[in-house]
Amino acid sequence: MCTAVVYKTKDNYFGRNLDYEFQYNQTVTVTPRNYPFVFRKVGKMDAHYAMIGMAYVQENYPLYYDATNEKGLSMAGLNFPHNADYKPEAAGKDNVTPFEFIPWILGQCDNVSEARDKLSRLNLLNENFSEALPLSPLHWIISDKNESIVVESVKDGLKVYDDPVGVLTNNPTFDYHMTNLANYMAVSPADPANNFSDKLDLTPYSRGMGSFGLPGDLSSASRFVKAAFTLANSVSGDSESESVSQFFHILGSVEQQRGCCKVTGGWEHTIYSACCNTDRGIYYYTTYENSRITGVDMYMEDLNSAELVSYPLLTGQQIFMQN
Repeated sequence: MCTAVVYKTKDNYFGRNLDYEFQYNQTVTVTPRNYPFVFRKVGKMDAHYAMIGMAYVQENYPLYYDATNEKGLSMAGLNFPHNADYKPEAAGKDNVTPFEFIPWILGQCDNVSEARDKLSRLNLLNENFSEALPLSPLHWIISDKNESIVVESVKDGLKVYDDPVGVLTNNPTFDYHMTNLANYMAVSPADPANNFSDKLDLTPYSRGMGSFGLPGDLSSASRFVKAAFTLANSVSGDSESESVSQFFHILGSVEQQRGCCKVTGGWEHTIYSACCNTDRGIYYYTTYENSRITGVDMYMEDLNSAELVSYPLLTGQQIFMQN
C-alpha cells in the first residue's frame, strides 16, 4: 500500500511512501533525453524529456514507481488491487502497457493539461513486462505545480478525476475517498467548541482535541484522510531545508512500521519515502533503516546522454554521534 502527496511552498514538491512487504532492489534512476523508449504498441520514442525517480531497472528498462520530468510534471503508481482492470488491444487507441505509462506521459507532456489530452485516447493494455514480472494492479496520480489528477482503469473504462486534495492512497476508488472526507468536516487544528450541549460546561482537557476522531489506523481510507488533513494544515518556511523536512514529516504522519500490518509473506512497512523538488529536479529519499535524507540532482547528470544513470539506495542507518 502507498501514500502520495503534493506540497507547495516557494517550490513544488511531489513524493510518496512506498509501503510493501518486500522490495525489488529499486534505485534512484535518471533517464536522459536520448535514452530510447521502445513501447510495445505505440512505437519508439528516441528523444523525450529527461526524468528522475524511483525505478526497478530490468533489461535496461526503468520500471518507474514514481518520477518527475524536467518540466516539473510528476507521476506515481500506487497499488489498486481488485479494482484495476487492464484491457485488450483496442483499435484507434493509444495502447500503452501500465509499466510504460509513466515514461509515456512524462516523456512527452509538459503539464497536466497535456497529459489529459493524451488520456483521452489511452487504453491501458493488459500485457505483462515478462513472464517473471506480471503487471501490478495500479492507479496513478499525475501532478504539476497547479493541479493534480488521478487515473484509474476499471471494469467500465478509464476514469480521470480532478484531485484538489493532492493526495492518493489505495482502495477504494478515488471518488469514495473524496466523499469520505465529508465524514471529518468537524476536525480542526484548533481547540473544539462545545457543540454538545449549552447546558453543560465542557472544556478541552488536552491539546490537540480539535483533531479528535481523525483516523490513525493503516487502512488506505484512513491514510487518505490523515494525509489530507496533515497536508491541508501544514505550516513550513520556504527554504529548501524547511520545505523538504516538512514534506517528510507529512509522509511520516502515515508511515507504516514493521510489525503493525501482517500480510502473506511478512510485514508491510514503509520501504522508502521520497520527495522531489519538481522545480529543481532534486530527488530526496529515506528508507526504513536509514532516516537520513539523501538527494540526487538530475541536473548533475548528462541529460543529453542515451544511458540510464542509477543510484542504489543507501539503506543502512547513518547515526551522527555528537560527543
